[in-house]
Amino acid sequence: MKVKFLTVSLMFILPFSVFAANGQVEKAVIESNNAYKTKYNLDDMTEFNYAQKGFIAKPTGQIKSEKGNVIWDFDAFNFLNDPAPNTVNPALWRQAKLNNNVGLFKVTDRVWQIRGFDLANMTIIQGDTGWIIVDTLTSKETAEAALKFARQHLGEQKISAIIFTHSHIDHFGGALGVLSTEEINARKTPIIAPQGFMEEATSENLMAGSAMIRRATYMYGTFLPKNAEGLVDTGLGKAVAVGKMGILEPTQLITQAEQKMTIDGLDFVFYNVPGSEAPAELTFSIPSLKLYNGAEILSHTMHNLYTLRGAKVRDALKWVGYLDQAMQHAKASDVLIAQHHWPVWGNDNIQDFIKTQRDVYKFTHDQTVRYMNSGFNGAEIAEKIQLPAALDQKLYAHGYYGTLKHNVKAIYQYYMGWFDAHPSNLDPLPPKAVAKKYIELAGGENNALKNARDAYAQADYRWAAEILKHIVLNNPQNQQAKDLLANTYRQLGYAAEASTWRNFFLVGAQELQNNVPLQNTSDPSDLLIHTPTERFLEAMATNLDVENLKNENQCINLVLSDTQENFSLWVENSIMQFKRHDDSKDLASDCPTLTVTKPLYLKMIT
Repeated sequence: MKVKFLTVSLMFILPFSVFAANGQVEKAVIESNNAYKTKYNLDDMTEFNYAQKGFIAKPTGQIKSEKGNVIWDFDAFNFLNDPAPNTVNPALWRQAKLNNNVGLFKVTDRVWQIRGFDLANMTIIQGDTGWIIVDTLTSKETAEAALKFARQHLGEQKISAIIFTHSHIDHFGGALGVLSTEEINARKTPIIAPQGFMEEATSENLMAGSAMIRRATYMYGTFLPKNAEGLVDTGLGKAVAVGKMGILEPTQLITQAEQKMTIDGLDFVFYNVPGSEAPAELTFSIPSLKLYNGAEILSHTMHNLYTLRGAKVRDALKWVGYLDQAMQHAKASDVLIAQHHWPVWGNDNIQDFIKTQRDVYKFTHDQTVRYMNSGFNGAEIAEKIQLPAALDQKLYAHGYYGTLKHNVKAIYQYYMGWFDAHPSNLDPLPPKAVAKKYIELAGGENNALKNARDAYAQADYRWAAEILKHIVLNNPQNQQAKDLLANTYRQLGYAAEASTWRNFFLVGAQELQNNVPLQNTSDPSDLLIHTPTERFLEAMATNLDVENLKNENQCINLVLSDTQENFSLWVENSIMQFKRHDDSKDLASDCPTLTVTKPLYLKMIT
């Protein structure tokens, strides 16, 4: 019973097509993309000025692991220097160019940011005796490189504190590249995080790990080529780094809604915002610097109320409430930073920025609920709602990461769940059976394929994808259908404003046309060691293959000798159960005992 965590083998492609070559764009997509250029002021330089302000230096080359694997390539997105091609929505191309402002930047007195070394930013704040690091990126390698780069240009400084803004791995996974556990213990360096941080950080991705990580490779375009026909951006940043991932346990938790703390001579005001963009999250202000950090409840994109990689739906109204409070928390600030993207300067601009973000989520929530209470389901509501012009013209509120459509569906799901109340959807046939029936109804595969070709020729790509989905599900060997579906996905991807949608479509096209296995090179071992053993046992229980279970009366004792943990595990009623014991004497005497260290146990099950 192996628990897959942050590693997954996938099947992807070498480009091939018989209908439209990879990179070929149909006329309807070109027209759709060109319409963006007239509808929106994509040449507005305000955000480019923000993204470039305070520039100090830019890195080149690659970050590599100890084994020589490329963790990060600073030159991979140089193609973004060209004008927007037909294969990319021009608003997304603009966002991709903004996110490609990479390097070390001075934000204000005593504050710098490292951007473009990973998906998230590393913020550096000068304390009285050293640097206070806010968020440590995804991997040890990128964090080490970011810190080394900062020291090259700002001088040597010790790390006087670390702040984790929230429990997503792109904000803490590189912690051991900033300070080792031994250094933390020797120096007694404070590590500040929101209440619930360790529980959420170590459980994220574990229970649904295999499914979630596979979906994440679609969402982030992990194995797409970095070019104008492939990965151009992720909306929040350029890409997700791979490498060694770890964590450091906080020494101080922010437990109050508003909590003041002095860190290395600077007075901070922390604000707890749990259940917003992450289950455990905080924002903060530094009054003496007139600075507010919005962590990830604020970013230069419409964010996710539901993430396509899979997770629990987020509470839109709660997020709106936190943004309303943020306007007050930042009322005396001259600069707003966040842990993705670039800052905003000037209090009027800051207030307008926060207000716009707040109003986008509030409008989406309220109108979704209005239609929901009028009898429409999530898919229907997603077709009805459009942002009002005053919000739609704010390019930093566009859906490069989250989207209006899938956020609408998220809000519907939050209140109503999976069932749309149509009786036919209460117990429908499973997808493969539906596909077989549809092909029969169409008069066979050839007729269905003809209908799909007609839909494609009429630029009705969503309907073409629906027909082709059934053909391929019914007969995975139908290469003509797979090729046409891949080309259909490409057209949808090339037109998508959201990087996440684009990546999903393009990875889907890849997977349809080849089967080359690729292996994720992430190493989460330093993170897993901090995960409570109970979380692994819970995940182990979900891997019990009951169809092939020959003996239900099985038991074993598990003793982790280094952590002095004792567990009884047994199978009953086709369920794996477990119980922790404080004393090994309480273990079942009639069950065999496995005694191992926790690292060895993790190696056995992951």
